[in-house]
Amino acid sequence: MNNSKPWKKYPLIDTELQAVNELIQQTIKTPHPSLQSALLTMADNGGKYLRPSLLLLAARAVGKVDEQTIKLGASIEILHMATLIHDDIIDDSDKRRGAVSIQAAFGKDVAVYTGDLLFTDFFDLMLGAINEHDYFVRNAQTMRQILNGELGQMGQRFNLKQTLNSYISDVRGKTAALFRLAAEEGAHFAGGNHAQTMALANFAENLGIAFQIVDDLLDYNGGAQMNKPTLEDLATGVYSLPLLLALDKPNLKQQLLPLLNKKRQMTLTNMQAVQRIIVNSSVMSESQDLAKQYVHQAVDCLNILKPNPAVRLLKQLPNKLLTRNF
Repeated sequence: MNNSKPWKKYPLIDTELQAVNELIQQTIKTPHPSLQSALLTMADNGGKYLRPSLLLLAARAVGKVDEQTIKLGASIEILHMATLIHDDIIDDSDKRRGAVSIQAAFGKDVAVYTGDLLFTDFFDLMLGAINEHDYFVRNAQTMRQILNGELGQMGQRFNLKQTLNSYISDVRGKTAALFRLAAEEGAHFAGGNHAQTMALANFAENLGIAFQIVDDLLDYNGGAQMNKPTLEDLATGVYSLPLLLALDKPNLKQQLLPLLNKKRQMTLTNMQAVQRIIVNSSVMSESQDLAKQYVHQAVDCLNILKPNPAVRLLKQLPNKLLTRNF
């Protein structure tokens, strides 16, 4: 299974991740054979399975993994897949996880319906795993947070005055909310008490923010390793952290404004010029420093938990993500 390869060194959850993958493969069903094949390829082609991994590790940090946990892990990843398909439609992305995206292969109309179909698969798995009203509400709240984060980001497109606070707010929704839900559900349904569950939820939220900051850095200097083109956000007017920090520096802003003011008329040469300005400035290291702050906050959240193999692995995870190139 491709998805578990980053975790092969961690036998603690390897078997459970394979079970999550198998359940996803069994759950995703469409009447369109080629679309079915593309979805299964997407599920098994380069995905990090980070969110179900967080769920499984949170469960093991306070209790044990069981069939319910596997269902929740699969539901989280299928929800993530649905959001990725819809993101690709909005961004007109040709590639996803190293393969042709659903929208590029089948058209935007089929992709919209496919994303919606995966939402129904998510609900089916969730309904089969949860019988607590509060956690139906939490899942609904998380979906709203994700959408609000995406809408917030969309509302800020080409906004040269976007603030760092608004950026973090959008990231807390579009990326960190699902990280938080994964760890929270894993801990809660494994029998964790309220303090343990909130500690793991807060850990994952901070981790999610750091993860997105690193993703933003890789958009400028790591596209080849990520199976995505560099400058993808810049081309669509999404001004991520390095650019926002640069716009706050008068000397860099003076260089950037003539290029950014072209908005959708920016050429590849223009975008490469923006990339050079960013990469050759201090904002890359400043962005990395902010990611480190969130990593430290994440690890501090785990201090209330008794040491065990899962807790130790969770404490190692943030620093591994800081140096990732995927």
